[in-house]
Amino acid sequence: MALVPKSFRLFFALPVLRRAAFHFRRMTSGMDGAFFGRVGVALLGFLLFTSTILTLAERDTEGRGWHSVGGFFRELGDWFYWSLTTSFSAGDSSAVQTAIGQITGWLLILFGVAIVAAITGALVGFLIEYLLKEGMGMGAAGFRDHIVVCGWNSTARELVTELEGDEFTTKVVVIHDTDKNPAGDGVYFVSGDITRADDLRRAGIEEAMAAVICPADGSNEADMRSILCVMAIEAIAPEVRTVVEANNPAHVEHFQRAEADEIVVSSRLVSRLMARSSLYPGLAELVTDIVSGGDGSELYRVSLPDNYVGLSVDELSSKLRAEHRATLLSISRNGQANLNPPQDFRLQVGDDLVVVAESLGELAPLEMDHSDTD
Repeated sequence: MALVPKSFRLFFALPVLRRAAFHFRRMTSGMDGAFFGRVGVALLGFLLFTSTILTLAERDTEGRGWHSVGGFFRELGDWFYWSLTTSFSAGDSSAVQTAIGQITGWLLILFGVAIVAAITGALVGFLIEYLLKEGMGMGAAGFRDHIVVCGWNSTARELVTELEGDEFTTKVVVIHDTDKNPAGDGVYFVSGDITRADDLRRAGIEEAMAAVICPADGSNEADMRSILCVMAIEAIAPEVRTVVEANNPAHVEHFQRAEADEIVVSSRLVSRLMARSSLYPGLAELVTDIVSGGDGSELYRVSLPDNYVGLSVDELSSKLRAEHRATLLSISRNGQANLNPPQDFRLQVGDDLVVVAESLGELAPLEMDHSDTD
């Protein structure tokens, strides 16, 4: 692999080429390889037969002739090339001067027409297969480091809108059991079952950055399907971070047993936010602005810059404001979030930060590890 230039590897890693390769494998998976081998040998034999006929028939014509075994094979090679180019309508018709040579040339032209028609038909068939299957959600995403949205509901719709406006320009793939893309243009769609490994693989789950599982409705049955989806993802791509929306708070422990990384109980979040807002007016608008990327208040989790190690919380807050126009919300250490650390708290290597800022700027986004569960 190291011998292949990086530019070539990047070219063949393009999503559109990976999708084309998926459809090609789909079309050829049921074909008999031995049959194509026999066809190839037959075609090669036909060209060798015509080359031999031409070598013998055109031996005594002007400019031709051979009087040794070596000369015969040189002429045979020349006529083989002429037969090949003639079959693709690129040969010089004046090269043959005998009646046998001319008849052979006509046969090669007819043979070439059949071959070109077969190749054209195969290409058209492949193009139709590609376009139809892609439009019906039967293709494969071909992305890397993307986010897979498993299932569709109002939360998923808002989620896709939020991700499309994110400055990281992360690709989004939606997998849902329907015939039409519910997310619209700009989002790759896979029609399939979120609990099936094959459909998850078509969504590129093994190379995804994260998977977000959204229940189809508010029922307990929808939660059960979400749990099965998490289990399927953990079985084939355990390193992928899973974020789940749960309907029923009582199901949280089941999601934890399935090893979901993040579990969001929407009813619990809404009820607690509403309770706080009833006591302290304006909190709902403030929190919504922070989590939805409002003006000047985007929420980020970033890696700790090397030159920040050893700083106190006050020094860190001052430095973030001065250098990045960012406000510190939390410091994470060993999977534990410190929302309001003590005054003697000092930053260590491996810490990461949650900040509110206008943009990421020069801060580096945290590369999440599957084992991080804070």
